[in-house]
Amino acid sequence: MHSAWAFDAIPDQSGRVAVVTGANSGIGYVTARELARRGAHVVLACRDPDRAQAALTRMREEAPGARLEVRQVDLADLASVRRFAAGWDHDRLDLLVNNAGVAMVPYALTTDGFESQFGINHLGTFALTGLLLPHLLAAPAPRVVTVSSEGQRFARFDLNNLDAERGYRAPLAYVQSKRANVYFAMELQRRADAAGLGLRSMVVAPGLTRTNVLTGGANQARGGLYRSFIRFLLRVAFRPAPEGAKTSLYAATVEDLPGGSYIVPDGPLQLRGAPTRRTGERALSDTDTARRLWELSEARTGVSPAPPAAPAGAPRRRAGR
Repeated sequence: MHSAWAFDAIPDQSGRVAVVTGANSGIGYVTARELARRGAHVVLACRDPDRAQAALTRMREEAPGARLEVRQVDLADLASVRRFAAGWDHDRLDLLVNNAGVAMVPYALTTDGFESQFGINHLGTFALTGLLLPHLLAAPAPRVVTVSSEGQRFARFDLNNLDAERGYRAPLAYVQSKRANVYFAMELQRRADAAGLGLRSMVVAPGLTRTNVLTGGANQARGGLYRSFIRFLLRVAFRPAPEGAKTSLYAATVEDLPGGSYIVPDGPLQLRGAPTRRTGERALSDTDTARRLWELSEARTGVSPAPPAAPAGAPRRRAGR
């Protein structure tokens, strides 16, 4: 366990270029701010430009001198994802934190016709990572951190019902999309390893965290009673966003952390506590489902994140920071 781990344990991040999706609030905001405080150049990749700009202003007040910028991306729209990737003009990307997502929203479709939780939480993340992969591989020690949920443990993953083909129940669709995050992160690591690349792919569960993912966006249409109940639940049972961001920051910055790590809170039921690496989850080693999901995701997004093989005889990259 790593009970003593805290933000002040984050090593110097100077020289790293990072993208944090959904960085205008909650876990994403704290993740971006703490990376920038320690010297990283951080791109706040957000859907709403006005909220992103407000977050940027606040973040600059909290972290004077931080190197920050805002870029627009909507994971519910693959054309937006493609524009974001096509507009990338840094010479590399050292760190991608796939943080943005939605939770337990009423049934809706993305711009491309996918069930929104699967479409945003998994397919948008899959496409963004795949399109940014060439820039990640231009970095000396690239790292991808994908934010899942402790709820993924309860998913009944059904490859034939990813788009609610057999009916829609918001909680089940949510945990299924979060299980997809785990499969994606592990399969990305396996493919990078097979190609002899130094990319490290991590997946994290933040634990019960007080953010607006249950109250904002599409959930606003649920009515005042729902919003009042959720706000009460968040106050009573959920931790502040900085606590939830610890697993993301741990996965993003601990230097000797191996690729394929699953980082969760070390407390009961993975709901709260300090970040620690967990290896016993069955989904981490379910290679068949992960491969099939990857192939399905390629077909639905039109993105094929195929890392180039290392040249024959070339030494494999060592995973640095």
